[in-house]
Amino acid sequence: MKSTVKNAIEHAVDGVYNNYHDEELLIRKDGLLMPQRDVVIEIISDLRNVLFPGYFRADALDNELAVYYVGRNLAKIYADLSVQIERAMRYKNEDGLSEEQIIDRTEEICIEFFGTIPYLQNMLLKDIQAGFDGDPAAKSKEEIIFSYPGFFAILVYRIAHELYTRNVPLIPRIMTEYAHNLTGIDINPGATIGEYFFIDHGTGVVIGETTVIGKHVKLYQGVTLGALSTRDGQKLSGVRRHPTIEDNVTIYSGASVLGGDTVIGENSTIGGNAFITSSIPKYAKVSVNNPELAIKTPGERNTTGAEWELV
Repeated sequence: MKSTVKNAIEHAVDGVYNNYHDEELLIRKDGLLMPQRDVVIEIISDLRNVLFPGYFRADALDNELAVYYVGRNLAKIYADLSVQIERAMRYKNEDGLSEEQIIDRTEEICIEFFGTIPYLQNMLLKDIQAGFDGDPAAKSKEEIIFSYPGFFAILVYRIAHELYTRNVPLIPRIMTEYAHNLTGIDINPGATIGEYFFIDHGTGVVIGETTVIGKHVKLYQGVTLGALSTRDGQKLSGVRRHPTIEDNVTIYSGASVLGGDTVIGENSTIGGNAFITSSIPKYAKVSVNNPELAIKTPGERNTTGAEWELV
């Protein structure tokens, strides 16, 4: 028996080693390091604590300590983020940049990103306001920050989008898929989303890479803003394939809006379970006719003459 186990392990080792040798995806031959997912997640957490201090850590903050608190935390975030971006840039160096160019570009990206942090905070405050205004169940704005999965997904998206627009490899998608895993809300970092954005309930929402969303848009659970077909795979990379949602649009649960030429005009309302592949004009109300309901009470007979029974 021991010999059989030993042979099985040796056979598995040989097979895995051969795969390592044959497939660059498993072990890069030049020993390059990939970004660290756990560090990228920690960066999200640290940024969230700077943007909303005191909510997720026991930080007692007043005006006198604010500058020190922000400076200390942003210095740590900068150090962590620059290492991860440099790793990603070096690992996916498709433009053939020199080592010096990678270091310079990493610094440039980090400086630009840090310049957007006040803007990100202001955008998120507007998203919180949209959530509070749009949900009568919200008792306070603090409740939205603490507990709404839609807001967390939007927060992570807005951070990741700033890195995506600067062509940072790998990290933006690591960020948004982390949020997807926690919330069930899938927002591609390439999507363009305006201010005062709100996702109510959220589970099952999908927003594709080339989606454009205007201001004051509200989505409910199960909404898909997707592509008509992806059978051409990588041939469609960089091609506009997701819809445009203009300002002041509400899309109810289970609706699908598909296609790069599809535009939902401003101030429109899309009803639940609608399936839309062509443009909708401004101020429209789109609804799906409900199937006819047949309701029978105990004791009534169906078409076969048998009585209905409660189970």
